[in-house]
Amino acid sequence: MTTPWITGNLTDQQRAVFYAQMSAVQKDEVVGVLLALFLGSFGAHHFYLRRNGLGILYLLFCWSGVPTVVSLVECIFMPGRVRQFNAQQASLLAASLQYAIPATAGSAGMVPSRSLAAAACSSCGTPLVPGVKFCSRCGTAVVQ
Repeated sequence: MTTPWITGNLTDQQRAVFYAQMSAVQKDEVVGVLLALFLGSFGAHHFYLRRNGLGILYLLFCWSGVPTVVSLVECIFMPGRVRQFNAQQASLLAASLQYAIPATAGSAGMVPSRSLAAAACSSCGTPLVPGVKFCSRCGTAVVQ
């Protein structure tokens, strides 16, 4: 569940889009803990949170047993990491919605306008917040 400060400045239409997109990208804490507990030796919990570099590092050293011990310790911290990941995704989504779909007064009330959007992802078409280096939906590098 997101806090009101994230969706407080959004219109009703933007809020509906936000919740629809957020439900698609948010991660579950229990799944993160279970991945760290049972598949942590292979870095599955890092791949789950889109930390592919650490996941690959765990895969490279899974034979040594060190990632197993570290992942057992990481089980304790996993709920906080998942909450932090979800908060970051919520902030990015809310910021992109506020910038990409500003409400303008029209004859029929509030009508979304996409004319102020600076850029969209070349792969998936998601509106991008100015200054980002990667698309929040597909992960494609943004060319500035």
